[in-house]
Amino acid sequence: MQLYNKLSAKERAELIDKAGEDRLTISFYAYHNIGNPQIFRNHMFIHWNELDVLGRTYVAHEGINAQISVPAKRFDEFKSHLDSVSFLNGIRLNIAIEQDNKSFLKLKVKIRKKIVADGLNDDSFDVTNKGIHLDAEKFNEIISREDTVLVDMRNHYESEIGHFEGAVTPDVDTFRDSLPIIEEDLKEHKEDKNLVMYCTGGIRCEKASAYYKHRGFKNVYQLEGGIIEYTRQVKARGLENKFIGKNFVFDHRRAERGSEDIIAQCHQCGEPCDTHTNCANEACHLLFIQCESCKTKMDECCSDACKDIHNLPEEEQKALRKGKHASNKIFKKGRSEVLKFKD
Repeated sequence: MQLYNKLSAKERAELIDKAGEDRLTISFYAYHNIGNPQIFRNHMFIHWNELDVLGRTYVAHEGINAQISVPAKRFDEFKSHLDSVSFLNGIRLNIAIEQDNKSFLKLKVKIRKKIVADGLNDDSFDVTNKGIHLDAEKFNEIISREDTVLVDMRNHYESEIGHFEGAVTPDVDTFRDSLPIIEEDLKEHKEDKNLVMYCTGGIRCEKASAYYKHRGFKNVYQLEGGIIEYTRQVKARGLENKFIGKNFVFDHRRAERGSEDIIAQCHQCGEPCDTHTNCANEACHLLFIQCESCKTKMDECCSDACKDIHNLPEEEQKALRKGKHASNKIFKKGRSEVLKFKD
């Protein structure tokens, strides 16, 4: 019985090319008390592996958070399996607007303390007492009102390339950082303003809305399905699109375009650009915005130092990386001092 991925990303990419079949990039989440996350995790992995599902999923006592890729021809089988799980029966699936057969190249189902790192003590408040969910039309209506404060619950590198018009975009690196900052900034408006929140697919707002209601905010709302579902509804129903730029996503695509506006700039030359990349030096791998011109000039690297390392023979690069762990630097997400035009 296979319980873990055995293929490399390269091997999987070759199989996808050989199959020549369309895949669907999908995300979903559910807050639910899972008694034994390990058993549940294994159950999901076994079934999904049989269906050739790929992607990254977190399972915790509080629920499941999945970002995956499913063969289009097996979508009905996949949905039937979800419906066979009581708390996932009929769950809303956020299907990507822009598809890419290689959005994910491995199946990873991991056990976590939480499905989103929020730093909250869930025992201190009722996590089921959530804010009012809004579809795209109602969301457009309420954010146009003067008694509404619209807040982006994502991180700075996400809102940098795209956000809703007039939204408050906290300059934070993590979701947990944003929670106290937003409360402090809006503490004078707990009763006289509508607090409307949005995020990528809705999961962060689900927890944040319950937390802010616990902290005394009277009128709390959230965009149902996040930016992904909003974009789908706007296109399907011919609504006014109030999102500008790109929606950052956590797979190999890195973003979906919400509008034709480019609101960010290349972190190296300052020209209009909203394309994220990871530094080609594997010892760095910093996420930053890079235009095509700088991509060529810098060999897809964030600095001359990384460029020099990247141009070394692979064996020398591996020797330099040996025993080092750079992931804490990766998540500077464009704040590195080597970038001249960072946000």
